[in-house]
Formats: sequence, C-alpha cells, structure tokens
Amino acid sequence: MKICQLCTVDFTLYHFLRPLMHGLQNEGHEVVGVCADGDLADAVRAEGFRVENAPLVRSAALGDTWRAVSSLRSMFVHEQFDIVHVHSPVAAFAGRIAAARARVPRIVYTAHGFYFHEHMPAPRRQMHITAEWLVGRTTHTLFTQAEEDAATARRLHLCKTGDVLAIGNGSDPNLFAPAETVESRSRIRAAIGTPNDRVVIMVAGRLVAEKGYIELFDAMRNVDAELWVVGPRLSSDHAAGIEDRISDIEEDPDMRDRIRFLGYRNDVADLMSAVDIFTLPSHREGMPRSIIEAMLTGLPVVATDIRGSREEVVDGETGLLVPVRDTDALTDALQSLCASPELRVRMGRAGRARAVAEFDEQKVIDRQIDHLGLRGR
Repeated sequence: MKICQLCTVDFTLYHFLRPLMHGLQNEGHEVVGVCADGDLADAVRAEGFRVENAPLVRSAALGDTWRAVSSLRSMFVHEQFDIVHVHSPVAAFAGRIAAARARVPRIVYTAHGFYFHEHMPAPRRQMHITAEWLVGRTTHTLFTQAEEDAATARRLHLCKTGDVLAIGNGSDPNLFAPAETVESRSRIRAAIGTPNDRVVIMVAGRLVAEKGYIELFDAMRNVDAELWVVGPRLSSDHAAGIEDRISDIEEDPDMRDRIRFLGYRNDVADLMSAVDIFTLPSHREGMPRSIIEAMLTGLPVVATDIRGSREEVVDGETGLLVPVRDTDALTDALQSLCASPELRVRMGRAGRARAVAEFDEQKVIDRQIDHLGLRGR
C-alpha cells in the first residue's frame, strides 16, 4: 500500500515518525513523508524515504490553512495514497479535510495530545472541541497516545466511525539506558563544564511557556542544583515571556552558573545518562516521550499532574507529580530529590523497570500496524 505520513514541520517527521515509517516500510509498504521542508527533512530522505514539501505553517490563520488544504488536496489526488496518516494540529486539520476532498480511502489521525485541555478557559476549550468534532467527520481511525485522550475522543465522538485506540508512546530501551561507567558520565559532564559532585536536573522540550519553563526557572532560584535545558527555539514557536526570563538569567551571575541552555542536541541519550533528575512541568501534553526516555535511563521524574504524564509517572514510586503552574510545589519536589540520593536511586530503578515493561517503542509501532491491518501486505 502507498501511505502518507503528514505532519507540519520536519522536526516532528525526523524525531517522532521515522520509526513508524521504517516499520511500515519493513512490512513492504511505500511510505512518503509530507511536511514543511527543512534540514531534518533531508535527514529523513538520507534514510531512503521520499519526503515532499507542503505549505504548512504552525499558524491558525484561516488563509494559511486553506492554502494548505488546496495544495494538499492536489498532491493527494496526484499521489493516489491508500492511507493518509496525519499528525500535529495544523497538519491534522488541513490534511484530513484535503484527504476527504481527494477521496483518500482511509484517513488516520494520531492525536499527540488534543490541543484542548482541562486548564483552558471554557469558551476556548469548547471552540477547539467543536473543530475536532467537525473534522472528525472525515476520520476513519483515531489513535491517541494516552488512554485518557482515547476516553475523551469516544465520549465526544471525535471519530465518525468510533474506531479509537490508545496506542501509547515509547522509545528505544537499548538507546536510553543508565550510564555504563562512571567515566562516561564524567566525560559528558566535563564537556559541559559541570562538576561530578553537582546534582544536575534536566528538562527537554521546545522553549515555549506551555512547557512550564517560567515556573521552572523561578523554582531553580531555591533548588540546590544545576539545570540543563535541552531543546530548540523553533522559528514557528511563540515564546512570549521566555526570552525575557532567559535575559534575566544571563544577567544574574548565580543563575547563569546554574542554568545551562544547551539548545538542540542529537545526543540526548548521553546527556540523560549524565544527570540525576528529569523534570517536565508542562501545562499540557499528549504522552511525552521525554519522560519515557528519562525513565528508561533510570532517572526519577518530576512532572505536572496532567494527562499523559500521569499515565507515565507513578507518583511517589517512579517520581513526583505536582500541580500545573505551582512554582512552590515544583520547588519542593525538586529539592526533595536533590537532597536524597537514596530516593533518586530507588525511584530511578522503579522507573526503568516500568518503562521497559510498558513503553517500548516497538510495541507502539506494532499496535498501529496490526490495528490498520498492514502486517506483511
């Protein structure tokens, strides 16, 4: 079969969809990636996939959306895909409308966390639910990562056929694992300029406010540790408030010494093996892969009590859950782990065991292939 994997930006294609694309290709299918072009699209092409450029931007502007719908419809008519599988909000909205207008036989949508959430003002939340319901009239299969999202999709009838499945999320337990030696951990720290005896917390994610960076930066003023911030600042992101906080940190000698902005990295597994604690104080998520990667690495996790994250972190066993936007609770949770090496080790071991059992990437790929009936066709 000929299958399109559609997302908005090449970052998503490269970092999140490649394993599925390889899995489908290994089953004998032709797989084509479609996204806004960029350097990471070239990296996917280098692995043997065709990647087509689409005029997709991370914007809710109606004009941009309908231009994308028109262009994608033409592409789908020309390509004659058997399946169009859409990911990420803008691509999922425009792509499903375009695929329906092009009469694609099967339209599949993976919701990597619905844009609406319980902390959103009610009118805005209802607007996004209505949009999801409307475009859901084009959707044959709806995958979610979190069970909580699957239950929401069924309750709100967000898929016209009712074919909704929580596929989970995962990563590679062979790639993300505890440091093999003390020397390897020390070498990574030395390259960044961090002493071996300093407690290090790591956060990974795009530099946007909804990832909880403002609360985290404020918390770090009262946490006895160093923070490694790993993640890109995408040109399409809205970073209101973040840039001012970064400027404040750079002007404060104490904070500048303890908060290190490492930017985009392709060695996240190595970095995780050299830190002591992982945190992700997001305001909303789907089912964050970064937490799974941290758990596989044997790190205790401090996360917010939101959908997805609370399916991964067992509060008090593999990490600690705190309320959204609660700087004091975040400070207390991080400091409690910083002060107790024994607690870090106990939670990290429990997290590794849970992640290996529940969050293996291959299981997620297999669920999708089997549910769509694409095994060996």
